[in-house]
Amino acid sequence: MNTTKLKLDGLDDYFTQEAFNVLRTNIQFCGPTVKLITVTSCGMNEGKTTVSLNLGRSLAELGKRVLVMDSDMRKSVMAGRNSTTRDARGLSEVLNGIAKLMDCIYATQFENLHVLFAGKYPPNPVELLNGEYFDKVLEFVSEAYDYVIIDTAPLGMVIDAAVIAAKCDSSIVVIRNNSVKYSQAQDVVDQLHKSGCNVLGVVLNDTERKSGSYYRRKKNYGYGAYYASGK
Repeated sequence: MNTTKLKLDGLDDYFTQEAFNVLRTNIQFCGPTVKLITVTSCGMNEGKTTVSLNLGRSLAELGKRVLVMDSDMRKSVMAGRNSTTRDARGLSEVLNGIAKLMDCIYATQFENLHVLFAGKYPPNPVELLNGEYFDKVLEFVSEAYDYVIIDTAPLGMVIDAAVIAAKCDSSIVVIRNNSVKYSQAQDVVDQLHKSGCNVLGVVLNDTERKSGSYYRRKKNYGYGAYYASGK
């Protein structure tokens, strides 16, 4: 199997890692049917890729077999920004029949955590995601892994995430603090509901936290809010 080294923000920050542990626990409490998890956002640069990878690492720490799949075949940053791998074959090559799935999955420095990069940008990402090959990929990985976390293109910009969510059992929305209007977030959640996918909740990124005995407000690149919607 290919190998890559992931570059993750917040590994040395206690509060960030504790936030991911809380998120991990809440997902586990949602039950064994939560396995294929779509992660999306309203727009770019809200931190969904970082959330996807850190959540995958946190679940893998428990001995769970985890695959983080990059399905953003339009403007992915996972391989270039979050790993040491360049020009990796990935999901687009698999769906186009150019490469085999197992030849495109990478082991990481974190035990039990594997990644599938997006690959080269195809001209027809929605058609590929709607095709039968993608269904077969999801069927295979759902059998091979305990959790599959699918990092998607922002649903507030393109429809890809809704197409994927319709094939998954749950979804999470990542929102950067003070960067998204309520109406934008509501539109994304509504679109996920229309796809028939269960929305587990929202991760609020780039929050402020209280620290020290005087409860000073401190900027934290963390993930400070999660709630289970029950819908």
